[in-house]
Amino acid sequence: MPEHPLDPLLNPGSIALVGASDRPDSPGQVLARMVIESDYTGEVYPVNPGYPEILGQTCYPYLESLPVTVEHVIIALGNQHLESALQAAIDHGARAVTIYSSGVLEQDSEPRLMQRLSVMARDAGVMVCGVNGMGFYNVRQDLYAGIFPRAAEIIKGRISYIAQSGSAFTTLCHNGCRLGFNLCVSAGNEIATGVADYMDWCLEQPDTSVIGLFLETVRDPQAFVAALEKANDKGIPVVVLKIGKSPLSAAMAVTHTGAIAGNHAAFEALFRRHGVIEVKDFDEMAAILMLLQSGREATDGGFAAVFESGGFRELITDEAHEMGIEFAALEDGTIEALKPHLDAGLKAENPLDAWGSHDRFEERFETCLELMMQDPNVAAGAFISNLRDGYYLSEAIYRVVAAVSRKTAKPIALATCYADLANGGICRRAHEAGIPLIDGARETLLAFRHLFEYHRYRRNRSQVASASKLDPERVADWRQIIAGHADASLGEVEALRLMQDLEMPVVRNQQVSNRAELLSAANAIGYPLVLKTAQPGINHKSDSRGVFVNIQAEPQLLERYDDLCARLGPAALLSQMIDGGVEIALGTVNDPQFGPIVMVAAGGVLVELLSDRAVAMCPVDPRQAEAMLAALKANRLLLGVRGEAAANRQALIDAIVRLSQIAFELRDCIAEIDLNPVLVNPDQALAVDALILRKKSVASC
Repeated sequence: MPEHPLDPLLNPGSIALVGASDRPDSPGQVLARMVIESDYTGEVYPVNPGYPEILGQTCYPYLESLPVTVEHVIIALGNQHLESALQAAIDHGARAVTIYSSGVLEQDSEPRLMQRLSVMARDAGVMVCGVNGMGFYNVRQDLYAGIFPRAAEIIKGRISYIAQSGSAFTTLCHNGCRLGFNLCVSAGNEIATGVADYMDWCLEQPDTSVIGLFLETVRDPQAFVAALEKANDKGIPVVVLKIGKSPLSAAMAVTHTGAIAGNHAAFEALFRRHGVIEVKDFDEMAAILMLLQSGREATDGGFAAVFESGGFRELITDEAHEMGIEFAALEDGTIEALKPHLDAGLKAENPLDAWGSHDRFEERFETCLELMMQDPNVAAGAFISNLRDGYYLSEAIYRVVAAVSRKTAKPIALATCYADLANGGICRRAHEAGIPLIDGARETLLAFRHLFEYHRYRRNRSQVASASKLDPERVADWRQIIAGHADASLGEVEALRLMQDLEMPVVRNQQVSNRAELLSAANAIGYPLVLKTAQPGINHKSDSRGVFVNIQAEPQLLERYDDLCARLGPAALLSQMIDGGVEIALGTVNDPQFGPIVMVAAGGVLVELLSDRAVAMCPVDPRQAEAMLAALKANRLLLGVRGEAAANRQALIDAIVRLSQIAFELRDCIAEIDLNPVLVNPDQALAVDALILRKKSVASC
């Protein structure tokens, strides 16, 4: 296999340990012991002028005194020595360096030490793990390059784990016996080598089945997206625990969209686009990694579960209902085949309570589980019981699942309803047999839900419909208009005109500035009407009492207009009044890293009160827009409730698609678009309000 640019960093043939030590419990001694006393087969050279020998190996005073040029230099020194040590590694000819120290000096000059180190490494073309990290473990090659004592045993396997936190790094790879790794990396501050680089290396390794990321930020968005696309091309799932998701303050946002999208919206949309599995904590991450590390893929179908407890079955059924997980509907043939193996009073169904008596229970369990896993409607399954070592029932259930696992290619797991169980022995045997053992009811169901969602993403990935294109001449015209706009935002009149001109459905409307224009517009549009202020600088008109709805006749219209003129000014917008319909908010936010995202949410006054929104990268196709709607609680209103007619969801889907195209084509000019509300009734979906924010710099438009 051709050399990867990160091979000298992660899989070097030779290493120098600068700062290696014989002082007990020092970082230099921990590093030396982990590398020298491991099964790593490369050449290792301790470097420290204070020792002639370390752990039985010759210790060299300086890098220039080494008998060979090493590929990788590990620097276990304090911040005050980093600059000279990195320069020495570069002069030596090393191609990669690992640095543990923080890279921060108390009394430093500009540019700061971390920036100076970054420039040195990048100019020299040297890969760097760190600074401010805990190193890396190439578990497959028994290379443990760290300065904190590692666990006695780190299991080899098919998980590549990259963490931007040292504690997160050790949480998974220093604990437990159910996850197997080929690489674990503590990326630190990524002064020369980032998460995307590590991902790319992992994706080239034949023993990588899944990549896990503990992610604080993305420093190279283009490279990160490229790595996600490569993972998709290779069919390798990516699991992310993303931190830093607190929403932006609503008071800081000009548009409703910006207020409710939050600073995690771009990552959420990016992950949706690329099929990334996002988890909320380490337990959830470990559970889905257990399912994915075997490489077994789910098929079309639902979940099957077997129990030896009716109470556990009801608990899992309740949890599954709450989480939207469907149990597979067993075929009639499977149900008939199950019946002879169940005691009287037990029903052949899924989920299945298979415990009746001790009589041949292990044989009956195995037959029932095998029959269910063979059913074509079953995509994956589990036997759920609170397993503990030395308990005859638990040992029997383990043997049952191990036997059925050998007979099926579908994902199958052991699972429990409680975490604090004494089952370490079963866990180890299960891992060696390639069987996940997941603790906790919710963790188990979350893992299988992620598994099914990833399968659906993979299945639909090649079925993306081609989106219709906008008129390029109209787009070019609007680029010119926006570039020449003096204000930070386009007022509602101009924003609605842009939307209408680019074939986004909007209400009939007309701008007015005096009574004569008002009456002429009213005759053209027809009653009932909505009257709004159009004075510049008033973005949220309701807050200024600048909106009057359901105006039925001319006297009422004139009265309302005179009130607006007196309080806010004569500029106004007159538009048709749309009766009824579901209020939906549509909007876009142009993320500085990943580009425009489109958002759909509950609209009107509820937009900032309900946590009910879905986001996606622009542009979206109709299938993606449909999935966004299906994820909303407000979708029930669109489908019709309490005798109400169903809204025109297809019209709303078309509007979402069109808005996403507008945001994408004008991404160099537009920062945010806010359409709230969009009224969706049985006939149509119409935007009745619009606000567009320009990008701060649009000279390139």
